[in-house]
Amino acid sequence: MKLYILNTGYLETDKNNVVACSTIGTYSQPQVTNKWIKLPVMAFLIDTGDGYILYDTGSNPEAMNGYWPKNLQEVYPLYQKEEERLENQLALVGVKPEDIKTVVVSHMHLDHAGNLHLFPHADVYVPKADFLNAQAQVHLNPDPTTHGGYVKGDMDVSVKQYHLIDSDFELVPGVDVVNLPGHTPGLLGLVVHMENSTFILPQDAVYTSEIYGPPAKMSGLLYDSLAHFQSVQKVHDLEEKYSGKVIFAHDYEFFQTLKTAPHYYD
Repeated sequence: MKLYILNTGYLETDKNNVVACSTIGTYSQPQVTNKWIKLPVMAFLIDTGDGYILYDTGSNPEAMNGYWPKNLQEVYPLYQKEEERLENQLALVGVKPEDIKTVVVSHMHLDHAGNLHLFPHADVYVPKADFLNAQAQVHLNPDPTTHGGYVKGDMDVSVKQYHLIDSDFELVPGVDVVNLPGHTPGLLGLVVHMENSTFILPQDAVYTSEIYGPPAKMSGLLYDSLAHFQSVQKVHDLEEKYSGKVIFAHDYEFFQTLKTAPHYYD
């Protein structure tokens, strides 16, 4: 088993959109320091030895050319070099989109589901509650600025089969899907058991090491704050259970410490 981390560029935003507050007992302390920060956007390729699993698909490369609405371009501008496009990151390890038959999408936000159109032939596993919420949001009215973090173009993609997931299960031997709602109504994380180590991939259930704590902090964008804290605790429990390594979703300093494709973890 090999785990490749794919670098698909980065977003920028105000830190208040990432870390909302610290929690002290039953009280919350606002995050008041305005600071423009970078958010790496990662996808993950797992070579099981019997096929490939792709976890998340990054951002659509046309994001800043009108594919994303103006409000999202302004709040979360995407910076992506040609070599950071998803298909070019896959090419670094000799893989084409058509080689991938299984895709897991953590949630349907624009920086995680942006290249689903590359996988019309694939079985795609998505969090049921978030998928249904996203479809409703983008089809309630035609104004894209009211669709939150979802982009209609990402929702209107046909694939071989969508699988709507609301419970934990083993996807293949060595790869577990775990539910981590809070950031969105549903969110799928992965636990990848390698020969020498276990990696826990919670994506936006845990934006950064600062949010992970302890103490855990609120994210700046939450659907359910109680579920968020429960999911962060679940990640802590998984880390302890497996002596695992947690990969924080959007922590730029932490990202600098990781091996990225064509290098891999095994």
